[in-house]
Amino acid sequence: QVQLVESGGGSVQAGGSLKLSCGASGFMFSGCRMGWYRQAPGKERELVSNITTGGATTYTDSVKGRFTISRDNAKNMLYLQMNSLKTEDTAVYYCAACYSVRKSTYNYWGQGTQVTVSS
Repeated sequence: QVQLVESGGGSVQAGGSLKLSCGASGFMFSGCRMGWYRQAPGKERELVSNITTGGATTYTDSVKGRFTISRDNAKNMLYLQMNSLKTEDTAVYYCAACYSVRKSTYNYWGQGTQVTVSS
């Protein structure tokens, strides 16, 4: 079955860095668009970044220039390098796999990893 397992979350001071990882199995990773979402307390889940099968990337405005999404198809791994972290980046971060144009959402989701940024 499909599994997405995030890791790398934790607590960091503002200005610091974290790198999130997502290990994928149970589907053709190289053939899927992948993404990172986040959900802060009391807020709706928001898209942070996407990466296509060809490596094209998009970012939400608030993280542009600070976060970098990448993928390693040989290892079935998705990454999110987060630099210059701000307190407003505090959220649970979710890995998402295989975007469905028909459903306008991703088919598979990880369990999430907590990122806490303190001032």
